Amino acid sequence: MSATATKENKVDNLWDDSATKGLTGVERLVYRSNCLGADQRITNTGGGNTSAKLREIDPLTGKEVDVMWVKGSGGDLRTSKQENFSSLYYSKLLALQEIYDNQPERGPKTPAEDAMVGYFPHCTFNLNPRASSIDTPLHAFLPAKHIDHMHPNSVIAIAASRRSEELTKEIFGDSVGWVPWLRPGFELGLLMQRKVQENPSLDGLVMGQHGLINWADDDRECYELTLSLIDKAAEYIESKDKGEATFGGQKYDSLGEEARYKILVDLLPWLRGQVCQQKKFVGTLQSDPKILRFVNSNDAARLAELGTSCPDHFLRTKIKPLYVDWNPQEESTDVLKEKLAAGLTQYRQDYKTYYETCKHENSPAMRDPNPTVVLIPGIGMIAWGKNKSESRVTAEFYNCAVEVMRGAEAMDEYIALPQQEAFDIEYWLLEEAKLKRMPPEKELARSIVLVVGAGSGIGKQVAHRLAKEGAHVVCADLNAEMAQATANELTEIYGQGIGVAGTGISGCGPAIGVGVDITNRESIQAALQQTLLAYGGLDNIVVTAGVFLPPSREGKLSDKAWQLTFDVNVRGSYNLVDEARRIFEQQGLEGSIVLTTSVNGAVSKKGSLAYDTSKAAANHLVRELAIEMAPLVRVNAIAPATVIEGSTMFPRDRVIASLTKYEIPFEESDSDNQLCSKLADFYAQRTLTKRPITPADQAEAAYFLLSQKSSKTTGQIINVDGGLHEAFQR
Repeated sequence: MSATATKENKVDNLWDDSATKGLTGVERLVYRSNCLGADQRITNTGGGNTSAKLREIDPLTGKEVDVMWVKGSGGDLRTSKQENFSSLYYSKLLALQEIYDNQPERGPKTPAEDAMVGYFPHCTFNLNPRASSIDTPLHAFLPAKHIDHMHPNSVIAIAASRRSEELTKEIFGDSVGWVPWLRPGFELGLLMQRKVQENPSLDGLVMGQHGLINWADDDRECYELTLSLIDKAAEYIESKDKGEATFGGQKYDSLGEEARYKILVDLLPWLRGQVCQQKKFVGTLQSDPKILRFVNSNDAARLAELGTSCPDHFLRTKIKPLYVDWNPQEESTDVLKEKLAAGLTQYRQDYKTYYETCKHENSPAMRDPNPTVVLIPGIGMIAWGKNKSESRVTAEFYNCAVEVMRGAEAMDEYIALPQQEAFDIEYWLLEEAKLKRMPPEKELARSIVLVVGAGSGIGKQVAHRLAKEGAHVVCADLNAEMAQATANELTEIYGQGIGVAGTGISGCGPAIGVGVDITNRESIQAALQQTLLAYGGLDNIVVTAGVFLPPSREGKLSDKAWQLTFDVNVRGSYNLVDEARRIFEQQGLEGSIVLTTSVNGAVSKKGSLAYDTSKAAANHLVRELAIEMAPLVRVNAIAPATVIEGSTMFPRDRVIASLTKYEIPFEESDSDNQLCSKLADFYAQRTLTKRPITPADQAEAAYFLLSQKSSKTTGQIINVDGGLHEAFQR
C-alpha cells in the first residue's frame, strides 16, 4: 500500500458529522477508530490504537469519574467494536506511577517495568473483561483527552531514517517532537510525558523506529490532525522521490504473467515443503508493480538483509525476509531451486545465530527458523502464515516495510531496528504470554483441501464441515457457478476474502471456487494450478463427484453411458490423484485422500449394473492407491447408501419414478423436498438404524478420515449406510 499523498492520493477524510449525531463518547471513539483503520496508509491491520478520556458514572458510587477507554490487546481498528476497548479508572492509572517509582531497579526492559502490566486489571472500570494493551501507558500519561497512535508508512519512513530527529524537525517544525526507540510500555509512556511537560505546545511525537502518536481535546480535531500529519510526511517524501533511481534502479526485468505462473506452479509445492519442516504454512503471492520494483532493484539484497524496522512489521515478517539473487532472464527454475535451497539453509543458520546471540536466561525456546517472506526477482513475494489470513497480513506488512524503505531512502538512509531490540520484542515474555493465551488451532487450520463435487449434496456438506475445522477449501465442481456459490457461503461465514494482487485469483480467503471436469486431465491441471496460486500447496483431497445413469425401460444401458459411468466414478478419481501426486511428492508433507464409493459396490441388485460395478472398481482403486501413495499420503473412502437430500442424482422425475416403482403414495402437487423425504424414509426402513442417510453423515466420516484421529488408517472403505446388512463384509 502506497504512502504517497499527492493531490489525487491524500488519505481520505471519512468523518461524517451526521454519522456521529447521538453517539456516546465511547461510540464516537469506535467511530473514529473505524475511520482510521479503514485506510492502510494510516495504519496496518491490527496495528495502532486510539483512546478517549471520558466522564462516566461509577457503578459503585453513582458519581461521575474520569475513565480512559483505549483499544485493548488484539483486534483491528477497522473492525473494532466497543467490546474491543478496555476501560480503566484514570486516577488509578496515574497512581501506578507512584507504585513504579517505588520499584527497585526500575527502567526500560526490566522485570519491574513488565510487572506494571499486571496492575492494569486492578484499574478496570465496570468489570470490563477486555485485556489492556501494553501501549496503555502511552495514552494514560499524555494529558490530552483524545489520542491516536498510528503506523503510517510515511511517518515510519521518517522514524526509520538515520537522521530521524532532524527530519522530524525539518518536516513538522515545532508542532511535533521526537522520541528515540523504546519498547512500548511504562518507560516510553513516562518519556512521552516528560516531552510534553517540557513543551506543552506539542501536538504529537514521532516515535523512533516505530510510528506516530498525536492528540487533541476534541475527537474530530484529533482525527483530522492524524490525517494532516500523515499527508505532510508523505508530501515531503514525494518531493524527494528518486523516480527510476528508486532502490538504486532496476537490475532485473519482470517475467510476464504466463511465464511467472508456470514457474510458480512448479516451484510452490517444493518451496512449501522446504519452509514447512516444523509446521505447515499457507501462502499468499504478490507480484504487483510496487513489489516487483523492489525485488528487481539493485538495492533489494542490501535492504532485505537489513530487515524491517517497525515492531509491528517484523513480528509478522520475522527479523528479515529471504531474498534470492536469481536472474529471471538467464537462469532456469532448477537454478532458482538450488539458490533457494542454499538461501534457506543460510537463513536458518542466521536465525539460529540471531537467537543464540541475543537470548536471555529466561527467553522462550527458539521459534521456527524458516522465513515467512521470500523475495524473488522477476516473480515477486511469497508470504507464509499459519492460515490464509495470517499470510495475507504478512504480505501486507512487508509491503509496508518496502514503502518505509522507499521513503527513508528517498529522504535519507534507511536503518533497521538493532537485532537485540528486535529480539527483545519478538521474544518478550509478555508477548509469549499473549501467544499462550491464544485459543488452540483447529484441527485443519493449516490444511488446504480440494473438495470435488462441492457444488451440491455431499460435497457441499463436506466443504462446510471442513471449513468449520479451519480448512482452506478449494470448492471444485463440474458446475463452476455452483462451486463458487459454496465458496461464497464459506467466505461469508468465516471471513471476507480478498483478491491477491497479480495472481488473477479472486475471493482468495478461506475458500475459492473452481470448475473442474475430472474426466479431463487438462481441466484437473488447471484446478490444481489455481489451488497452488491461491494457497501455495495442497494437503488433502475429497472426491464426492459421481454419476448414476439409469437404464432404459428394457433394462439396457448404452455403451456411451457405460463409458461415462466408469470415466467419472473410477477413472476420474484416478486422474485427479495421479495429477496431484507430483504436488504431494514435491511438498514431502503428509496428506490424506478420501474418495466416495458406495455400498452398491458390495451389494448385487437389479437396475444399476454399470453404477454398481463402477463403485466396486472404485473400492479396489482405493486399496491400490493406498499402496501407491504410501507412506506419505493416506487413501480411504466413504461408502454411502442412497443419499437423497441435496443430491443431483435424484431429480424430481427420478424420485417420482422410484416412488411409483415402490408403490409409495404421493401427490403430484408435493414439493421436491416432500417427495425426497418420502423416498428417503422408505430407504431408511431398509437399514438397521431406520433413519435416513444425510450428506452431513458423509461429511462427518470424511472429516474423520482427513483428521489425525485416523492417522493410522489407509486403504479402507467406511460404510455410512445406516446399517445395510447386505453390505456387511463377508
